[in-house]
Amino acid sequence: MVDNRNYLIHPKTLALCLLLLGVTSLFLGFTGAYLYARITGGLEPMNLPVLFILNTFLLLLSSYLLVKGMQYYKNDLTEAYKRNLGLTLLITILFLLSQIVAWKQLYNKGVFVDHSNMASYLYIISGVHFAHVIIGIPFLAIFYWKALKTMVEPVSVLIYFTDPDKKRNLKLLTIYWHFLDALWIYLVLFFLLNQLI
Repeated sequence: MVDNRNYLIHPKTLALCLLLLGVTSLFLGFTGAYLYARITGGLEPMNLPVLFILNTFLLLLSSYLLVKGMQYYKNDLTEAYKRNLGLTLLITILFLLSQIVAWKQLYNKGVFVDHSNMASYLYIISGVHFAHVIIGIPFLAIFYWKALKTMVEPVSVLIYFTDPDKKRNLKLLTIYWHFLDALWIYLVLFFLLNQLI
């Protein structure tokens, strides 16, 4: 076990901060490249599929459910905590499936990855975000599985709720989820604003 007293910031927190900084830089680079290609090439912007906008509400709902789950965790509300973890996982999977449907709609309209530079950027940017959501799912699934498996008897529930490492990990997962939401909202607004200009 790591002695956390020697650290100013917990290693897991530091790792998450570095990850979020790297992902932010990546997406700022992607959107900057999109703008540069569009302006220098005099290209028309990509029209954002309506499902991309609707998917924003799915991500916001999943984030809200995770926040409520964190509140239930803090208040020792076992069943509500487990339910919200399961619902967050379900809504996130719905987001991913809906995103696949949005790409399929683009494909059916003849907008392929190699259709234009702007289409390529749309697929790449939304695809990389998709990958980051997939990366978060195993962590959420592990929390859900452990809650279902261990939170059965009053003693195991007490141990689960008093574990500071679990609390920190849940907080870090919640921060990652909020970051993915904020990133998606930024991307949707970026593409919508580009349609107007």
